[in-house]
Amino acid sequence: MKKYQFICDYSEGAHPAILKRLEETNMCQSVGYGEDEFCAAAREAIAARLGRKDLDIHFLVGGTQTNATVIGSILTPYQGVVCADCGHINVHETGAIEHSGHKVLALPSESSKITAEQVDACFADHYNDVNHEHMVQPGMLYISLPTELGMLYTKEELKAFRKVCDKWNAPLYIDGARLGYGLVSPACDLKLEDLPEIADLFYIGGTKQGALFGEALVIVNPALRKNFRYHIKQNGGMLAKGRLLGIQFGTLFTDDLYFKISQSAVSKAFRIRDAFRDAGFEMLADSPTNQQFPILPDELLPRFAERFGFEFWQKAGEGLSGVRFCTSWATTDEAVDALVDFISSLK
Repeated sequence: MKKYQFICDYSEGAHPAILKRLEETNMCQSVGYGEDEFCAAAREAIAARLGRKDLDIHFLVGGTQTNATVIGSILTPYQGVVCADCGHINVHETGAIEHSGHKVLALPSESSKITAEQVDACFADHYNDVNHEHMVQPGMLYISLPTELGMLYTKEELKAFRKVCDKWNAPLYIDGARLGYGLVSPACDLKLEDLPEIADLFYIGGTKQGALFGEALVIVNPALRKNFRYHIKQNGGMLAKGRLLGIQFGTLFTDDLYFKISQSAVSKAFRIRDAFRDAGFEMLADSPTNQQFPILPDELLPRFAERFGFEFWQKAGEGLSGVRFCTSWATTDEAVDALVDFISSLK
């Protein structure tokens, strides 16, 4: 019996258009470390899509390297980064931020989201404490878009974060590992070109969105750009064959490929979500993106696991588990049909 995988959105290699372009350019000679013509063209394509020319764009090899590099470049030795308690840097990066000497200041989240009021209170509580000089100072805000549960922040919520960050003179950084899957969601009221008006820095995910690997970091705030390439190199995020990143992002940002393949993934995820709901299963969160989190009775898990790959997420009550089914640019209709039919058979 064929087994279909929904474990994550980076199980496959790369979109065929990327592989084709890599093959076409394979024997081209270029300079290294992202200073080649392919990276230059990709930067121009991203900047054009953002509608801005005053941006600093860098290509790094992965999400953890990007997060560690950005946060380490901004914070002073006595500062920490504020984020949701479920944030990727707090849970799934093996303490990479703490390893660099900076504490993650985690805030309790509801359905994986935090509020501007919480962030404001975090900064205020620090400075209102008479012993604040003996404590880690909040120095910046990190948020994921989408969040770890596939949830989205509205434009209004993001602007509220911006206002709080301005109040406390703290940079706002958006982790966009799955940014495309969020932006194409019908629940999203943001456009890609809105982000430079909101964030000091953000990155456009490639690893989970059709590339072999790599992320495109956009630095909006001029004050954060100086000597940034030194930080990339020191943190292991600079690829010698940097052109491989430029070629991939240049392809993703040709003819809106990045958004077209994101839309395909989200549409398939909605079919899965609706099937679980129709069969009477509840969800951990009402995710409007490519990650879906049904709550399943533990006795059903082996039956699902026989035919489908998925990821355990958390316990959700006595005898219940919240699990994740994740679609991607590569998810086939055949796989979704098989899963939907199986779910329907459980009614």
